[in-house]
Amino acid sequence: WPSIYLGIDVIVNQETPPHLDQVSAPSLLDLVVSLGTHDAKFHISELGTIFHYQPGTMISLAGKLLTHSVPKWETGERIALA
Repeated sequence: WPSIYLGIDVIVNQETPPHLDQVSAPSLLDLVVSLGTHDAKFHISELGTIFHYQPGTMISLAGKLLTHSVPKWETGERIALA
């Protein structure tokens, strides 16, 4: 299907260490979608924020400029589309 994104990563039951997106353009927002049955949190280091990242959550951010991560969660299965 047509997409404005260069690619889509499917992340299944993986912690995501703090990182910057290498392929993204600094002037564009990346979209991350959370699916599954988990209770994970989404961290953005530069802003000092922690978001509830429950299934159904969508987050748009400048992934090339903001360091973000998803540390280990307590329960459930995590699927993320990024």
